[in-house]
Amino acid sequence: MEPAMKLYTRYPGIGISEMMASGSEIMEESPPRPVQVVEEKMYIAVGEDIKENTSVLIWALRNAGGRQICILHVHEPAQWIRIMGTKFPVSQLEAHHVRAHREVEREEMNKLLQIYKIKCSRAGQNEFVLVLPDTVVDVLHIEMNSIEKGIVKLINQHGIRKLVMGAAADKHYSKKMPKSKKAIYVREQAPMFCHIWFVCKGQLVHTREGRSEGVSASPNSETGQSRYGRSQSVAELPIDRLKLTSSGPDIRSLSTLSPNDSRWSVDSKDISGSPREASHTSCSSVDMADVLPLIPVLTIEDHHQFSSPPIVLQEGRMNDELYGQLEQSIEEAETSRLDESKKHCKAEKDAIDAIRRAKASENLYAEELRQRKEVEEALARGKIELEQRKQQVGEVTEELCIALEHKSSMESQIANSEQMVKDLEQKMFSAVEMLQKCKKERDELQKERDNALKEAEELRREKAGATANRLAPEFFSEFSFSEIVEATSNFDLSLKIGEGGYGNIYKGQLRHTQVAIKILNSNSMQGPSEFQQEVTVLSKLMHPNLVTLIGACPEFFVLVYEYLPNGSLEDRLCCKDNSPPLSWQTRIRIATELCSALVFLHSCNPHSIVHGDLKPANILLDSNYVSKLSDFGICRILCQNQFSSNNTTPSWITEFPKGTFTYMDPEFLSTGEITPKSDVYSFGIILLQLLTGRPALGIAKEVKYVLDKGNLKNLLDPTAGDWPFVQAQQLAHTALRCCEVNRRSRPDLASDVWGLLEQMRVSCGTLPFLIYSEEDCQIPT
Repeated sequence: MEPAMKLYTRYPGIGISEMMASGSEIMEESPPRPVQVVEEKMYIAVGEDIKENTSVLIWALRNAGGRQICILHVHEPAQWIRIMGTKFPVSQLEAHHVRAHREVEREEMNKLLQIYKIKCSRAGQNEFVLVLPDTVVDVLHIEMNSIEKGIVKLINQHGIRKLVMGAAADKHYSKKMPKSKKAIYVREQAPMFCHIWFVCKGQLVHTREGRSEGVSASPNSETGQSRYGRSQSVAELPIDRLKLTSSGPDIRSLSTLSPNDSRWSVDSKDISGSPREASHTSCSSVDMADVLPLIPVLTIEDHHQFSSPPIVLQEGRMNDELYGQLEQSIEEAETSRLDESKKHCKAEKDAIDAIRRAKASENLYAEELRQRKEVEEALARGKIELEQRKQQVGEVTEELCIALEHKSSMESQIANSEQMVKDLEQKMFSAVEMLQKCKKERDELQKERDNALKEAEELRREKAGATANRLAPEFFSEFSFSEIVEATSNFDLSLKIGEGGYGNIYKGQLRHTQVAIKILNSNSMQGPSEFQQEVTVLSKLMHPNLVTLIGACPEFFVLVYEYLPNGSLEDRLCCKDNSPPLSWQTRIRIATELCSALVFLHSCNPHSIVHGDLKPANILLDSNYVSKLSDFGICRILCQNQFSSNNTTPSWITEFPKGTFTYMDPEFLSTGEITPKSDVYSFGIILLQLLTGRPALGIAKEVKYVLDKGNLKNLLDPTAGDWPFVQAQQLAHTALRCCEVNRRSRPDLASDVWGLLEQMRVSCGTLPFLIYSEEDCQIPT
């Protein structure tokens, strides 16, 4: 073997003497082969998934063949942006929100690319990967909404001829299309001059050959042959295929390096620019710029082919002069390496400062984002409050409009009221003038009245003799008009207790007795004849259930009765002035008393008396609810020689029937003939009212209908209490018989009705508060 050969290789920190001391040998194995020529850049397409793309990066660096590396990245802007925990489409957000988010995306992209650059740098320093001296890893990136279209666009723009990218596949290598949609698109759409390697999990799965002139595109192909002279005085020597054995770093370890090896990891300190370890600095590459033209590229095989660092191989014995020049070059290279190391340390320090400033800027930006978020939240709250204020303003405005309308209406009403006040004042002035005139006329009329009183007093004296013959002095008294005026406090309206067809009724105090005073109304249809009729009848008759006539004032046709405090039966049935309702026992007693009074009138001798206006308003009640029949102004006195058409019943015939329509006998209305049976019809209507409490009009038909249906209980007046059904039914049937249209079908009160009512009164125990004897219970003559 030839003497030990001197070898120079670009291993970090190893000189020729060291290599010789380490026992490195160059074994001759094969004929000379061509050297590898460094071609154009190799572009490595990487994505956001660092773990997945690391295997692509490892494969590319292994097979770069000394080419310059350029990292290619297509950034796909997000179409949905998360704000306050919710994602919104970009189209719905304001421009400044989108710009801020795009800036954040670009910062993240720059960090990602910095990580890839650091991985490439570590590969060049720690592993036997061929990277040219002073090589800077370039970065090429673009923003597009489609990654595959972005890759094709970059290929076209920059004329990329060598591209490595990832692709999904079932096998390690296939000439068919990969499964990845992006890889399929790039394979089909990329220009044909671009040679593309598709890698999956660190293995080449597909290659699309590029159509280019000159050098072959395969990273492992032989690219040409070249020989370099050692010096002008030394003949050219062939480059042999050699096998290198060394106790230094194991070159074969590169072929077994996995993507998950710790030597590929990049921590946050490396990204932020922290200082590298001293061992890394001591292993910097030696700059061989001065001797690079003399260094060929050798191929070293150890089960795997890969490009080795430039080597100067000296065959045979070298002369001392060349050896001295070579050692001098090595020393200069070492000096240059130390300078480069210092520059590298300074650059790293500058990078640390830059990264610190970037970190500060990032923190400042994060603080600004936080403040901006707070401002936006405050602005949102302000908008909500503004909307609420607007709503409140709208409501207040609406209320104000309503108030203004109300004010306008009130002003209009006030104006109308003022006008009305003026009109009323004018009317008042006119009324005062009229009042003064009326006072004058009243004074004149007062004088005339005084004169008329004097004349009337004289006439009264003249008629005293004749009147005294017609009146019963034991039951009747005469009162002067002045006594009547004094008793009624000059006819004070507060003392008015009623009003009828004859006139007004006043409550008064006459000769220390409480009385009811009826005064003839000047507009009344009744007159002196009715006055004389009532005096004639009541002054001569006495019955417990007939009202007592105390006296009269004949000059002014004034009648004076006993005062009955409980008013009329009509008022009590209607519960006037909130008076308590009458019980069913009291109602049966009132019916019995009324029947007794009618039998008494009809049986008077020598002339029967027909009341002619029997109704609840003419039935008065004393303090013990004892009934008394009143108002005999239109009663008829029947003579024995006046008979009805059947010549059996006394009657009175008139052309103008008088009375209350709903209580009047239908035959009396049609024929004008009044008989005692006419009072029987009115009595039947009153009985039905006592049973039901309903108005008189149509009451007979209602009761007959419910009796036929068996529903009488539904028609009874509930305010009277629980009616005994049998007695109520008997009373209803009796009342309907009294209300027959044909008078001959009506019962006789004395023989048919009185006994039944008296029996009911006794059975229900409704005797009046005073105790009566058996004689008192009989009808008086």
